[in-house]
Amino acid sequence: MKRILSILFLALFASGLVGCNTMAGAGRDVQKVGEKVEEKAEECKDGKC
Repeated sequence: MKRILSILFLALFASGLVGCNTMAGAGRDVQKVGEKVEEKAEECKDGKC
């Protein structure tokens, strides 16, 4: 029983780490898109659209 609980705990811990990495990656992607939108908005504001 102790072994099963240990395996379960490790599996939950590992899935938590993967989830954090996935969310961090998604956050970076969204940030990059926001930067590109901001750059394009500045270009259009200057009349270069």
